[in-house]
Amino acid sequence: MPAYRNPTPTVDIVIACPGGGVVLIERRNEPHGWALPGGFVDYGETLENAAIREAKEETGLDVELTGLLGVYSDPERDPRQHTMSVVYTARAHDIAALGAGDDAARAQIFPLERLPAPLCFDHGCILEDYARGFAWLNTRKGRWK
Repeated sequence: MPAYRNPTPTVDIVIACPGGGVVLIERRNEPHGWALPGGFVDYGETLENAAIREAKEETGLDVELTGLLGVYSDPERDPRQHTMSVVYTARAHDIAALGAGDDAARAQIFPLERLPAPLCFDHGCILEDYARGFAWLNTRKGRWK
């Protein structure tokens, strides 16, 4: 039987905050920089449960998933290996619980207009896609509260 080489499944979470900010973590491990909370999906775990688990482990936040932003699969998106990420949007139950955990050195809220650098992986592209959707919603339905 041939050996298959497949991308590793991961999840990332855009946690929306009142006023239009998003939660980012500063990575403790390589590659260093700022990133969306997220990580590898465990065997036997659903993507949704992985997203909720990773948000809690890295930010201390209990989140409710609010949507699916997209799937990002560029073979070069992660310098460590070929991954594909399913990206969810979420809202925290209590943003005051925000704190770094697991492999995050810091967790912080940033406005979309003032994101930190460097952003890891393809998270700049993901946040651009999110910002485009956020701007579209603001013109159609009023400001998110």
